[in-house]
Amino acid sequence: MAKEWILNSAMNRFQLNFKRNVGATSEAIRKCSPKTLGEWREYYFTNVRNKSHIEDLGRKLYIKITEVIQAEVADITEQDCVDYMLTLVIERTFEGYMSEITTVYGQLEKLLNIKIEPAPDEWDRAYNVDFFIKISNKYIGLQIKPVSNTQLPQIFKERAIQEKTHKAFTGKYGGKVFYIYSIKRDGKKRIANPQVIPEIQEEISKLSQ
Repeated sequence: MAKEWILNSAMNRFQLNFKRNVGATSEAIRKCSPKTLGEWREYYFTNVRNKSHIEDLGRKLYIKITEVIQAEVADITEQDCVDYMLTLVIERTFEGYMSEITTVYGQLEKLLNIKIEPAPDEWDRAYNVDFFIKISNKYIGLQIKPVSNTQLPQIFKERAIQEKTHKAFTGKYGGKVFYIYSIKRDGKKRIANPQVIPEIQEEISKLSQ
């Protein structure tokens, strides 16, 4: 299993399985429609790439693993591994989290067709507000929370905990505070509760009068 993982990782890294090297295999096998492995083998070596070409790729893979990768591995220190784990767990997780918030923030601004601004730090601490929309001399608060499908039920329960701070925000600045939940679906970050959009629009309209 470990050997296959090394072979697969190296093959992908050096792109030896790319179309330019092995041909359009998915397209070729559909065109061949083989009933047996032997039929497919014969078709591939006759019409796509010959056997010696694939063997040469295998030899190239061996060189990459035993010379290039082995030299790189020898150069790795214990501190490199410690630093990498810290970076992966702390910095990259944070960067991904912030990227998700920024993506949803942009979607929201486009949907509402209105400027959305980051809230001051004191608003975050006192009112649990991440962003705001200014309407004349009043403010609408927004809190963007990246979540997973499994987190959503629990997140909705936690809203009650912050309800007091949000009421205090409304009392001081006039506008309500809205939650926007960000979720990753089909590889893209989306607003998980789109029903909040008309609610925000209604609040904007109300404060604009």
